[in-house]
Amino acid sequence: MHVRSLPLFLLFSFVLLKLILLPALADNSSNAKNNLYTIGEASPGGIGKFYMGREISKVMGHLGAGWLERPERIQQERTDLLIENLSLRPTDKVVDLGAGSGYFTFRIAPIVSQGKIYAVDISPQMLAIIRAKMKKNAAENIEPVLSTVTDLKLEENLADCVLIVDAYHEFSHPLEMGQSIYRTLKPGGKLVLIEYRLEDPGIPIKKLHKMSQKQAIKEISATGLEWVQTSEVLPQQHFMVFRKP
Repeated sequence: MHVRSLPLFLLFSFVLLKLILLPALADNSSNAKNNLYTIGEASPGGIGKFYMGREISKVMGHLGAGWLERPERIQQERTDLLIENLSLRPTDKVVDLGAGSGYFTFRIAPIVSQGKIYAVDISPQMLAIIRAKMKKNAAENIEPVLSTVTDLKLEENLADCVLIVDAYHEFSHPLEMGQSIYRTLKPGGKLVLIEYRLEDPGIPIKKLHKMSQKQAIKEISATGLEWVQTSEVLPQQHFMVFRKP
């Protein structure tokens, strides 16, 4: 009786062990191959998770919406020059990733009058602010999109341009989001990444809210996007352009 049942028992045990161990082995293999994420002691304002040696910042959240909409922002950051240098066409489909309160969304919408802008954010509260502004302004070519921390939740090959302004450094899963950006962009589409210059200690922004050009290029290149150029047209921020082959 026991002799006959032993092979079946062993087979069941082998299958069970395989189901338990394979996902872990796959994760370990992936981590060994990439070795991109590490966990360490969190610094003030950080989450203790590091990507390619850079600690990821805490998310500002919807309570910071007032700071995003401050009247002096246009002069401090020259947001007018930022939008001008996007070189958008009326028919373009644009993703404002980490849209927040919609500061750039509502300024870009009239430019892409025959296209569309997707206001993408992980915060339902931020998207509620955008929807309220849409109703007030009768904006018809804006679509709020609730994303996850790893996925834009948009179609593949959809966008001509993805814009990220002062938000990438807060992404808890930058590699996965970068891969999602890659999928969302059309071939030849561009990612415009705006981040405060870490190289300039005179810029009065916390260190974790800045990025160096070298670090940004290293991280974004891991997604398959190709660095095209970095412009210093803005007074405090890098204007970095990447393109999908």
